[in-house]
Amino acid sequence: MRQSRIVVVGSANMDVVGAGPRLPRPGETVLGNDFVMVPGGKGANQAVGAVRAGAACTFLGALGSDSFGVTLRARITAAQVDTTHLRVVYGASGVALVMVNAAGENAILVTPGANAAFTALTEAELDVVRGADVLVAQLEIPVETVTEAAVAARAAGTRVILNAAPARQVPAELLAAVDLLVVNETEAQLLTGRGRDEPAALLTLVPRAVLTLGGEGAWYVDRDGRAVHVPPVPVEVVDSTAAGDAFTAALAVAWGEGREMVDAVRWAAAAGAACVRRLGASVALPRRAEIDALYTP
Repeated sequence: MRQSRIVVVGSANMDVVGAGPRLPRPGETVLGNDFVMVPGGKGANQAVGAVRAGAACTFLGALGSDSFGVTLRARITAAQVDTTHLRVVYGASGVALVMVNAAGENAILVTPGANAAFTALTEAELDVVRGADVLVAQLEIPVETVTEAAVAARAAGTRVILNAAPARQVPAELLAAVDLLVVNETEAQLLTGRGRDEPAALLTLVPRAVLTLGGEGAWYVDRDGRAVHVPPVPVEVVDSTAAGDAFTAALAVAWGEGREMVDAVRWAAAAGAACVRRLGASVALPRRAEIDALYTP
């Protein structure tokens, strides 16, 4: 089995994470019991997740010129992600303020910082996209940048996975370049007006889709007529913050390795389950051996 070549185009944030017994209501202060500050952002998480799952991965994104940017680059590079083309722009890096309750549920406020300035891909960046097996993108950077990358990937024969998160409208030009869409129930509802009971509605937009349902598993659907429910992997949930990123990264790696798609979704579900057992985002992303240990063919 050859190693997947993945390129992730997306965001990088410093995650400031506090854990407590419950999430505060508006105007309320809740005494917490744990705190970590770790690299995050859906793009950086998925890049690190792809490497830990066994791929060679290049990350395209933008960091600020602040101390968070220095730390982010050092930590992402230390995770063996190729950061050769990672930009630095003057100003603040992206920051995510994350609150986690005792059940592992979270509330997140993201300030984009440098991520909002990641526009107009260079020819060198586009060459990286064209040379990959799979492009993975999300919606925490300008949608115009995601579209540009996806269109270039499609023209070069690079497969495109769009994790349409956070929930927002997706332009038709971008959807036309997507090979596989990964969404949760909220994102699916926004895109199609249909929820968990009609995953096939996503096929009006793309040829293949995965609808993730957290503790209820996931649906895989495609235009070949397949609609397969992949059951959840039972584990004790500590923090679900990066579960979707672990899932998407592992799915890209498995597809790049040539696995059959339903099997790839099962392996990705094991990655998501392995991730939720630890507090934090990038620090919780599982390695290949941890995914294999929970994977059931």
